[in-house]
Amino acid sequence: MATYVIRRLLQTLIVIFGVLLLTFTLVHLIPGDPALVILGTDSTPEELERLRHLLELDQPLPLQFANYMGRVVRGDFGDSIFQHEPVLKLILERLPATVELTLAAMLIAIVVGGIMGIISATRPYSWFDSVSSVFALAGVAMPVFWLGMLAILIFSLELNWLPSFGRGQGVFPSLVSVFTQGNAGPLGDSIRHLILPAAVLGAFSMAIIARLVRSSLLEVVNLDYVRTARAKGLSERAVLFRHALRNALIPVVTVVGLQVGVLLGGAVIAETIFAWPGIGRLLISAISQRDYPLVQGLVFVIALMVSLVNLAVDLLYVWLNPRVAAN
Repeated sequence: MATYVIRRLLQTLIVIFGVLLLTFTLVHLIPGDPALVILGTDSTPEELERLRHLLELDQPLPLQFANYMGRVVRGDFGDSIFQHEPVLKLILERLPATVELTLAAMLIAIVVGGIMGIISATRPYSWFDSVSSVFALAGVAMPVFWLGMLAILIFSLELNWLPSFGRGQGVFPSLVSVFTQGNAGPLGDSIRHLILPAAVLGAFSMAIIARLVRSSLLEVVNLDYVRTARAKGLSERAVLFRHALRNALIPVVTVVGLQVGVLLGGAVIAETIFAWPGIGRLLISAISQRDYPLVQGLVFVIALMVSLVNLAVDLLYVWLNPRVAAN
């Protein structure tokens, strides 16, 4: 087990280093002079040269990357070119909103998708199973931006049930307000703002989890140990929840870890559609402005989050299925 954990930690570090190298390379392969983009065509050659020196663009690429890695290790991502603030400060201001949205989307995907999968597996080929299959297919097929605009049209503009943009005060700060001041008003408003973008973002993952739970559970319920549990006179509920479900959920654990990356990628689009003030929307803004330090810092943070979640999921999978570490 210890060897497996060490090996996975090393793999995670290699992946993060690879992401840093790839991001650095791609940013520097973008055509055009960053100094000219920042200062404009009216700048003088002396001003351009001074800015290139400030951004270290006059140094060889390997030296630039080495200096960048040194700063990253120290937690220094530099300053945003256009916002004139430290990159780390900008990321930390927006990160809670993205974490809140991603966790809510994952919670919806796991709970709704899991329930749909369990009911479909216990009633295969029923009307519920057929409807669930249609919803799952729609969730996989619909792009996030199209589903988001459709949700805004129906639930915000037509029915006027939920707000179409913004975050409100935020669920996390609102919870703090509830416990410290006893004021629950902002919490309800923040949840109303969260429901629509979280549901849209989690639709794809919900569909994947629902179909995987169904197929995995259908496979497990026909195994010998489940038949033995039934032969002992246990109820179907006891057989399902005490014996079949735990083993059926083992493959789902790895898929949940992979879906975190999908959700963070989808958050870039969802945050733009719903004007959600997270790092995904900040990334779109940084790319459009060619704010290279901010782009590099955001990509690193996203890659770090995905890598750490996948590491935690892998360790949980080993705990549920120790044979993986043994192999």
